[in-house]
Amino acid sequence: MPIIRDEWPGDRPALAALRATWAAEQEPEPQDGHGFEEIYGDWMDANPRKFFVAEVDGRLVGMLNLLVFERMPKPGKPPSCWVYLGNVYVLPDFRNAGIGAQLVQAAVEFSRGLNAGRMVLSPSPASRNFYARLGFQPAEELSVLRF
Repeated sequence: MPIIRDEWPGDRPALAALRATWAAEQEPEPQDGHGFEEIYGDWMDANPRKFFVAEVDGRLVGMLNLLVFERMPKPGKPPSCWVYLGNVYVLPDFRNAGIGAQLVQAAVEFSRGLNAGRMVLSPSPASRNFYARLGFQPAEELSVLRF
């Protein structure tokens, strides 16, 4: 049974390893991972996010992160935010066991606790059905400028 929890400071090497494993799945050509843990740590320092992890028998097997976007205040209105859900990943041997859904549920509960107006994500074609089963719908109100 997985434990879904907040990231701990000592999780950084395991998070870097999960990210490297994910990248290796995406790019079949071997990549030079030398120094990646430091690069990943620098990224985490420069880009504060809320991480949730899935742990099985003391090993991190899944992760996701949230970027909370604080909206510009308006006179007479309470502060508001929205949340970007990113980088949901579960190791292949642990997929299709509900871990990804448990991670997303933790993120949704956290976001509701912030009174976020919405949660958005950019799903891959392979993940669209997963997110649809969790209640996510295609968005039509956003626009994108691709570079």
